[in-house]
Amino acid sequence: MDGSIKVQETPAAPTPTRMPPRSLRNIALLAMCQALTQSSNTLMFASSALAVLTIVSPDMRMWANLPITMQHLGVMLTVFPASMLMMRRGRKFGFRTGSVMGMVGASLAALGLGLGSFPVMCLGGIFLGNAIANMQLYRFAAVELAPGAFRAQAISYVTAGGVIAGIVGPSLARFTPDLWVPLFQASFLAVVVVHILVFVILGFIEFPAVKPEDTAGPQRPLFEIVTQPTYMVACAGAIIAFGVMSFVMAASPLAIVQCGLSRTEAPITIFVHVMGMFLPSFFTGHLISRFGIFNVMTAGVAVLVAGVIVALMGVTEWHFRLTMTLNGLGWNFLFVGATTLLTTTYRPSERGKAQAFNDFMVFGVTTVASLMASVVLELEGWAVLNYVALTLVLIALAVITVFRLRHPSRA
Repeated sequence: MDGSIKVQETPAAPTPTRMPPRSLRNIALLAMCQALTQSSNTLMFASSALAVLTIVSPDMRMWANLPITMQHLGVMLTVFPASMLMMRRGRKFGFRTGSVMGMVGASLAALGLGLGSFPVMCLGGIFLGNAIANMQLYRFAAVELAPGAFRAQAISYVTAGGVIAGIVGPSLARFTPDLWVPLFQASFLAVVVVHILVFVILGFIEFPAVKPEDTAGPQRPLFEIVTQPTYMVACAGAIIAFGVMSFVMAASPLAIVQCGLSRTEAPITIFVHVMGMFLPSFFTGHLISRFGIFNVMTAGVAVLVAGVIVALMGVTEWHFRLTMTLNGLGWNFLFVGATTLLTTTYRPSERGKAQAFNDFMVFGVTTVASLMASVVLELEGWAVLNYVALTLVLIALAVITVFRLRHPSRA
């Protein structure tokens, strides 16, 4: 005998097949907040530009999307402070602060419309941007509410809350504009009510407490984090997914009217678009687990290309509906895949700045995209707008393809 002690190895715990009930409850409540906040965002997309047309002169029509652009600018300016606030005070405090900003922003939009003041409506957009910045962090909070094995599913389930938004948002956009004069003011006040509901629901979610190691753990410089090839691919995928989606979505209500269709078609088209964005989320996480992140992202690119092809084939109601459905579906595959990939690139102590930089870049691009949507549409038309979208989508395909060729084991 050599005197050594043999230690019996403990078998690894089996991977759970179902998410724990407590985690599932918290994810469901967070998905409900996602649904309501996205409903208000969808309502603003469907109504804001059309509301602006009621108070501006004809030579200002090309700037009809400026309040939406200011929302994206608000996201870009506040996503870093929002993320850092949550690192110090917790997710619940940060998300509820965002809901309050949503109430303020929608109130300013309604006031600006009542006064006929375009600048006040734009100011409201900046405050609403803070609420949207917080909503975009829901998907990262979902990862913290579920066991590691369910990371993709948690992101997918919370994103799926947008299915309800696809029903509630366009319904409000269809039935609230004419409730009283000025037109669309009731739509903006409905957004205030939605954010009040979100504020209440957030109180019932059991977010993890802030731990000292969350901020005091080892951290790499931000430059080192964001220059990782995997991070860059994830960020590029999210940027292009959101940029193309916002570019086409922001233009679609104006394009519908420009092409001679009724303005009542806009909420219907937005409805099918949002369904395309969020309905697949019930199974996107499972597709990622089965086929891999990069295959799902590539599928998203292919669907976005299909949406552009349909848009170039005609301008009937069904062309708009199918185009926007495919646009939403492609966004889902590409964006959920990119978000899942991003969560593998940073340590817990780095999550605040890593997530914030990603969303800063995403909404920096969507700020420009939403502003240029109405400008390109007014000056060049719907077809040229879709050719621009196609170019951006092909860039995403090139980035993903190059990464897969250079890093075959990771891909």
